Amino acid sequence: MVQVNGNYLKLKAGYLFPEIARRVKAFSEANPEAQIIRLGIGDVTEPLPEACRTAMKAAIDAMGTREGFHGYGPEQGYLWLREAIAKHDFQARGCQITAEEIFVSDGSKCDSANILDILGEGNRIAVTDPVYPVYVDSNVMAGRTGDADGAGRYGGLTYLPITAGNGFTAQIPTNKVDLIYLCFPNNPTGAVATREQLQAWVDYARANDALILFDAAYEAFIQDPSLPHSIYEIEGARECAIEFRSFSKNAGFTGTRCALTVVPRGLMGTAADGQQVELWTLWNRRQSTKFNGVSYIVQRGAEAVYSPEGQAQVQGLIRFYMENAAIIRRELGAAGLQVYGGEQAPYVWVKTPEGVDSWGFFDLLLGQAHVVGTPGSGFGAAGEGYFRLSAFNSRGNVEEAMRRIRAL
Repeated sequence: MVQVNGNYLKLKAGYLFPEIARRVKAFSEANPEAQIIRLGIGDVTEPLPEACRTAMKAAIDAMGTREGFHGYGPEQGYLWLREAIAKHDFQARGCQITAEEIFVSDGSKCDSANILDILGEGNRIAVTDPVYPVYVDSNVMAGRTGDADGAGRYGGLTYLPITAGNGFTAQIPTNKVDLIYLCFPNNPTGAVATREQLQAWVDYARANDALILFDAAYEAFIQDPSLPHSIYEIEGARECAIEFRSFSKNAGFTGTRCALTVVPRGLMGTAADGQQVELWTLWNRRQSTKFNGVSYIVQRGAEAVYSPEGQAQVQGLIRFYMENAAIIRRELGAAGLQVYGGEQAPYVWVKTPEGVDSWGFFDLLLGQAHVVGTPGSGFGAAGEGYFRLSAFNSRGNVEEAMRRIRAL
């Protein structure tokens, strides 16, 4: 009989979001009249920007002609999109990132897991707690951890608690680690990192020959102009960091799939024999072997994000969702709950009422307010006692959800 990958058996029962879906499904079947408002999974709700739709329609029409037809594209992404990304997202902020260093993909979630393909199994790994589950689960699946303990922490990982006590910014570890996962603006807490805080991480990584995997999927939601949007705004980051970005949340591409990973030329790793190896070369080889690229039509839509019309429309979406976040913060605060985040990110991190744990608060909101959020404990042991609400929804739903919660 064929053998299975036993590492999957170490995973905690049910990935967080499928478990939420299971509970919501059971409640809906038992209460078919309930009008459920979902503020849990961070899926967007507003239509794609008109500039993107127009570009996609034109690309579809072009695909209907012999001259404009496109088959397999470059696995790294079309050069015209990569050049637009490099110019607007990085070079405009003083980051020395070129189109060659950008790899277009179908999701930063995928890339943050797939990057393990080019990294050795002996790396000592640090993750924040709470943490976006993919960082941990992908390492479990790849056999890079031990078993989970009673609190859900896996052996072999260094956990860096982020709490109200430290402003939800991870503290640099006292022990030496090789691979560091950072996400700012943070999912799930909505916290941000200052330039000085990121500089400290870069300095640590350079001093310890470590690699930072920097998830910047929510950088477009930063409102404070003094805060960095990219790790490459920090001196020395090219020598120690890979960055992941996405069109999903800022431009509404969750259903069309387009993202990117930046791997600087000259960023090095070490082989088992001590040889220095360029990570760009390995990632390029991995993508060329395992990935056929994002569709031409979607990439034309992503390119339109950088047009004047696209920029204005994307900013409109960001303002809309951040106004939702402000409503959530205001109403929950008025209800007597302690709230964090929601000012530089589309997530609000809520302290659960005294004596109510994360899943208990989930059941309370679902059962009595018919509102779905995300239990903080699903993001890690340090997330117990917290709850995440997403600003990604219609204005009417957000306002109604807050009315229901305040009525509890």
